[in-house]
This record gives sequence, structure tokens and C-alpha cells, in this order.
Amino acid sequence: MSKANWIINADQSVYHLGLRPEEISDFIITVGDPSRVAMVSSYFDTIESRNSSREFVTHTGTFQKKRLTVISTGIGTDNIDIVLNELDALLNVELTSGIPKEKFTRMCIVRIGTSGAVLEDIPLDSLLITQKAIGFDSLLHTYTREPNEEELDLRKQCMLCMPSLPPPYLAEADRSMLQHFQGDDFIAGTTVTAPGFYGPQGRKPRIGIRYPELIRQISALRIKNSFVTNLEMETSGIYGLAGLMSHRSISCSAILANRVKDVFSNHAEQTIRRLIEICLQKIVSFDNI
Repeated sequence: MSKANWIINADQSVYHLGLRPEEISDFIITVGDPSRVAMVSSYFDTIESRNSSREFVTHTGTFQKKRLTVISTGIGTDNIDIVLNELDALLNVELTSGIPKEKFTRMCIVRIGTSGAVLEDIPLDSLLITQKAIGFDSLLHTYTREPNEEELDLRKQCMLCMPSLPPPYLAEADRSMLQHFQGDDFIAGTTVTAPGFYGPQGRKPRIGIRYPELIRQISALRIKNSFVTNLEMETSGIYGLAGLMSHRSISCSAILANRVKDVFSNHAEQTIRRLIEICLQKIVSFDNI
């Protein structure tokens, strides 16, 4: 294995995350904002390690006797590519040789994030769980996989209304985690993952954008009669890579904006805390079998 493939730091930690195998759990919570790591770990009963490298802040500890790791990914699926590959390597690769370990360790990954609704009837400060994610970011096109019929149909729809965008890919939540997390606390939906915050989400900065009607256009997409519900920047990468790696993943979002109504929450922090508390209770009662 090339030394430039798995780059190891002098302290034997992985290159970007700055973590060693003993410093993570197989149950991972991801957040985008580095400052949100401490918000999550403040609920832990114990904290055994704190690490910080670039935008990747990591705390590992226990909550109700369950060992958990919370890590900030930063923004976007390019960072998701780094985080998931390096976490997987910490558990499943002999880092000194680059050879996969004989025994596979499956991760459970829970994204706790924020998002904007693209349907008028989704209220601010509601919580949403993603069943399927549509990726416009191209990340999964760099990995070996074959699109299914749903994905091919989605690409045809997008070619008609947004022909200059890269072909989207489709990724799904882990079925067992989805079944466990679903309930009265969450709206279930289909999420679009965009490769940026402004033009890629139809916002209008000082310069012109190609698709000023993007919200209307993505709202018209259908996957087996299901509607697109929300926009964010990480979920398709998490679902796609986790699926290819045989890990479990689920994405939970606090809806802080409604793009159709052009409104933003006045209670963002309270909503995020409520999401964290609900997710932690779901996590401790989930068995990674």
C-alpha cells in the first residue's frame, strides 16, 4: 500500500482527524459545526478523550453506559469523504500496512444537523428524519457502484429541468435505524444534498445564478410518488459512503428555515437541543447487531 494512500501522523493518528483507534467508539454522532460537539457531549455522563484537528473536533465518552463518539465534519460532502473514510480506517484497516483487518467492525452513524424545508406545510422548528437522499455533489460518482432504476429515473427528471447539473445519485438510510428512529418526534422525508449554500441551494448572492427557481424545480422531483422535503449539505454523502462500507447511518435534521415561505426560526438553539436530546435517547436504545 502506498504511503500516500493512508497517511499516518507521527503520533500514529490518521492524517486529517488526528485520531487513533482507541479514541473512537463504533457509535458515531456527526455534527457540522465544531462548537456543537461540546453541546452534544455536555449530555454525556463521562468524557474520556477530547481531540481537535482542523475543523474536526472529537469527543468520546459515555451516555447512559453507552460509549459514543461525537465528531464535527465541517460543511459539505467533501469533508464527509474524509471523515467516513478515516473513521472506517481506524476500525477496519491496519494503519501501518494499509491492509484491511480480518474482523469487520460496523459503525452506526447518526447525523444531527440543520436543514431548510422546501415544502410550504413543513413548520419551522420541526424535526425531520431522512429516508432517502438525493446527492447533487458528485461524491459517489468517484466510487464503484451501479445506479438502480429509481436513480436512473431521477436523473431523467433532472435532465429536463436542470440539464447543466451533474447527474444526481440516490442513497438511503439504514433500514433498521430508520425503523428505530421513526415515530411521532420526526417527519419522514426525502432530502436533497447540495454542494454549496448559495447558488447550489437557489439563494441569490451578488452574482447571477443559473437556476433561480431551484426550490420549485427540486420540489417537483418525485421518487416513487414521494416528495422532496428539505435541503442540506451532508446527508447523501453519509448515506452513500456508509452503505458502500456496510455501515449503518441515519440523518436527523432540525428544520430552521422554510424556503418557500422565506422564514427562519427564532428558536434555533432550543430546537437543536431538542433534537440532540431525542437522538440520544434513540441511540441508547438501539442495538448495533
